[in-house]
Amino acid sequence: MNNFLKSLLLLAVLSMPQSGKAVDIMSHISLKQPGNNAVTYPLFEVNGSLKANQQLPLIITKSVSNRGSDEIITITLKAEEKLYFNFGAEVNSGFNTNDCDFYLPGFWYHQNLRSPKEAPSFHTSKSWNVREDRLSSPLSGVVNLKTGESMTVLRQLGNREDGLTTAQEGEVIVSGGTSVGYIGFDNESGEAKLTFGYPYVETPKRYIRKLTLAPAVYAFVKLNKGETKTITWVINKDRAANYGEFIAKTWAKTFDSMNPQPINALYTAEDMKAAMTNYFRKSYVSKFPLKFNSGMSLRTDDCVSVGEAQLGFVGRVLLNAFNQIEYGEQHKQADLVQMGQAIFDSYLQYGFTDNGYLREMVNFDREGLKIVDVHSIRQQSEAIYAILHYLNYEKKQGRTHKNWESKIKTLLSNLIKLQKEDGHFARKFKDDGTDIDVSGGSTPSATSTLVMGYKYFNDKDYLKAAKLTVNYVEKNIISKSDYFSSTLDANCEDKEAAIAAVTSTYYLAMVTKGQERQHYIDLCKQATYFALSWYYLWDVPFAEGQMLGDLGFHSAGWSNVSVENNHVDVFVFEFPHILKWLGQQLNEPRFGKMYDVIYSSLSQLLPTKERMCGIGVEGYYPEVVQHTTWDYGRNGKGFYNDIFAPGWTTASLWELYSPTRTSDFLLKK
Repeated sequence: MNNFLKSLLLLAVLSMPQSGKAVDIMSHISLKQPGNNAVTYPLFEVNGSLKANQQLPLIITKSVSNRGSDEIITITLKAEEKLYFNFGAEVNSGFNTNDCDFYLPGFWYHQNLRSPKEAPSFHTSKSWNVREDRLSSPLSGVVNLKTGESMTVLRQLGNREDGLTTAQEGEVIVSGGTSVGYIGFDNESGEAKLTFGYPYVETPKRYIRKLTLAPAVYAFVKLNKGETKTITWVINKDRAANYGEFIAKTWAKTFDSMNPQPINALYTAEDMKAAMTNYFRKSYVSKFPLKFNSGMSLRTDDCVSVGEAQLGFVGRVLLNAFNQIEYGEQHKQADLVQMGQAIFDSYLQYGFTDNGYLREMVNFDREGLKIVDVHSIRQQSEAIYAILHYLNYEKKQGRTHKNWESKIKTLLSNLIKLQKEDGHFARKFKDDGTDIDVSGGSTPSATSTLVMGYKYFNDKDYLKAAKLTVNYVEKNIISKSDYFSSTLDANCEDKEAAIAAVTSTYYLAMVTKGQERQHYIDLCKQATYFALSWYYLWDVPFAEGQMLGDLGFHSAGWSNVSVENNHVDVFVFEFPHILKWLGQQLNEPRFGKMYDVIYSSLSQLLPTKERMCGIGVEGYYPEVVQHTTWDYGRNGKGFYNDIFAPGWTTASLWELYSPTRTSDFLLKK
């Protein structure tokens, strides 16, 4: 493939007027004869046709139109004989490469420098091309941080289809058709360029599983004699004061252009909760000192419970226990209440360390009740969140739990002692309070817990500490547009960090007034655009035989996980309700519309008796939904990994279908 790469340096320059200034476009066509290496031909424009320096077996035409500030580029290829092709182009921004940050929605932020060289980042290369279905929107963007100028390229989509290949690297011919193209950037030539083409290529490497780069791939599709293929891209120039404003403006324009619509939800909220109670019943483990719902390290084919329990993160043991109690009492299902209460009772007795922290992770299959001397601010906070909801609910029923209240006061006091002068919390720490990972990226996960502690115990020290966290978040995360390190299995740019920032600022907006409240709303707005950037605005295509496609899966409303984990999931928890509320506060209708897309979409893969969705037991909602050419070691696009964690998926969806839970708690007198 060296000739393919070398030929890109020889591309002829085509000029198009845009906003009164010429925009440099270079294009090429690669033709492949089966059994031979592809040959790449630079193209130049002659009266609306794209020509090579020799006769080609196809006619290529280019048309340009304007729509406001958008330049719409349409390429039409008509074959004069059967052929296999790949068309590519790049637009020159004119920006100095040293002044630029880039954006591939849900995949690339800034320069991806928080990820190691084993993942896509500037550590490995300053130029990348990726399949469009890796991205929450098929868009590439660049912003000049020195001048504020920006440019984006967005693929204008048509019919969805994908095909299979017999190889995953080098030159491959797609069986049947595909609508998947590529998008990317080139930042190595002195001036930043945005790249795009059809069908897909992935260079300099493919990202196939966590921290695993693989050789490049170049796809070719067939055109029969007389057959025509048309592909369209939209190029936009704009300005932004900073990277955060660039993301916000780009998301809004992309939302308007792609116009995602809600789907007809397969199930109501009550249907979903009723079905997921089967998970509560089937996953309940009672034979160990700590009782729990087995929610991690399960096999998708049989969902047999294991002896691992995780308090927060992917297990969400106490939040699921509270859900069982609340739902069981509301629906007179005593067994759920008994299970949930037994879980809380066991954690009260066995779940705390001598220093007053909660045991975050136990593995009775290997270690019994061994104390692991590692805690995380995220999991401690998630557990307190669940416990305070439980205590608040119990108080409403006329039941008090003084021992629990005492334990939580001690734990909240411990957390305040851990807080640094600038307001941040170490990401991970030992049971004696000494730091393990001083990174502050997980700090906003503590905010909601501290605000809830203030509301429940009426202790203003907790509110003071919560405000300090957001001071830190504002200065070090939101103002720098650097949302990272919230998830516990990766230390990179991630969706959960953005959602944590949204949630933290929302909680403080709900308990403050006047200008202070408005300030938190403004911060919430900035973080929300980053959170939204991870959520799909389009439905990726699948090939026949890839289960998700055969199920009619719509990816719009789902979201990528992180730079290092390239699959979609249902991680939302409180975010959709905050999004809807914020849209009302700001009079921003896009937020309400996106709420509708998310809400309607996330019920699609519920395993029911009539429609098991590839899961072994009803009600166990899937986790690692592999929507692109990615896997954790098993199955790949259109399927799940063979091991999953339904504990957190159940808890997240339960929050989605409990829309007033948080506001009721925060607004209580």
